[in-house]
Amino acid sequence: MLRALTLYFCLMLGAATLSPMSAAAQAVDPPSGDESLASEQTVEDIMRRQQGLAEGDINQEQLIGDRAAPQYDTEILDGVNGDPGANLWRAFRFDEDQISTQVRGPATDILIQDRGMWWWQVREGPLIFWGGILLLGTIAALALFYLIKGRVRIDGTKTGRVMLRFTSIERFSHWLLAGSFIVLAITGLLTLMGRKFLIPTFGHEAFALVATGSKWIHNNISWAFMIALVLIFVQWVWSNLPDKTDVNWILKGGGLLTKGHPPAKKFNAGQKLIFWSVIVFGASISASGLALLFPFELQMFAPTFEKINAVGVPGWFGFDPLPTALSPQAEMQYSQLWHAIVGFILMAIIIAHIYIGSIGMEGAWDAMGKGWVEEQWAREHHSIWAEKKLKKGDVAPKKSGAGSATPAE
Repeated sequence: MLRALTLYFCLMLGAATLSPMSAAAQAVDPPSGDESLASEQTVEDIMRRQQGLAEGDINQEQLIGDRAAPQYDTEILDGVNGDPGANLWRAFRFDEDQISTQVRGPATDILIQDRGMWWWQVREGPLIFWGGILLLGTIAALALFYLIKGRVRIDGTKTGRVMLRFTSIERFSHWLLAGSFIVLAITGLLTLMGRKFLIPTFGHEAFALVATGSKWIHNNISWAFMIALVLIFVQWVWSNLPDKTDVNWILKGGGLLTKGHPPAKKFNAGQKLIFWSVIVFGASISASGLALLFPFELQMFAPTFEKINAVGVPGWFGFDPLPTALSPQAEMQYSQLWHAIVGFILMAIIIAHIYIGSIGMEGAWDAMGKGWVEEQWAREHHSIWAEKKLKKGDVAPKKSGAGSATPAE
């Protein structure tokens, strides 16, 4: 009798446990046709989306499902009751649903920003690869040029007299710009490439410290760079306007490819190219940097894309119009990519400038290091400017600390 009662209670307990699951299973009909496409997503679809490819033939409406009368179950979002939970998140992804958050402010209603994967793939792939190729290629080309051509020497006999090449304020502005840019370049490369190259070597904790410090330094030193950019523009813009002497200088390769040096004013064509590259690219880098510092106040790409679309530039190449309804996140992504691309170009230019101003030309340090240049050097590299200085009598015997045995650029 006791055994029979025990068996009876066990059977009743098992039936009570299984009955809710059976009822839930009977209440849900298996999806069919387009409904299954709207509620199911395969691993292949996810992988294709991460690679930036289309998700098969499933369009946005099929992914979202019927949004006319959604019936969300606030307790269960697993597809058993009401609208499948996956459809809810797809609606958020495509910005097709009303979103309200407790946090108020710009872009707080953007829960899923789809372009983030595209930006990350470009940043970690082509941007770092081709940027690195540009910098390393520039260094390799300069090293090869040095091995073939050697250092540019003075052809004539040094006179021992010197000319004032740059004033103290000019040199201050130059070194403020140069020093801040070098710091910005190093911290920028650490921030951009550190995750890929430093973490495997030094670990996450060490990189976190370096990245945090680099970001703080980068953001604050940028103001010095922008101030210096304005200073050198105001001081040197008039002397860097193109003129007919620049054509002859370019045709002769600045004397590097032919014997003798072509006539030049205070700045030759090569220096003018450096100047305008720094001004244009420096201004562009500053604008994108400000957009990154103040993403909710400054939108740089949406207005630019509107102007490009108005002219019809994308249609010239068979492309669709550029997007103009950009979220703050999308603006930051475009700004970051542009900031890095222009930064790589400017770094390559400055590397070449550093080469010419140091080991590439005899005594090149003195012009900016001390401000004075040897008379013979001035006659050879900037003959028009030197003649004007000589007519005014702006030449003096070599002073202690003013000139050196090697003239400067």
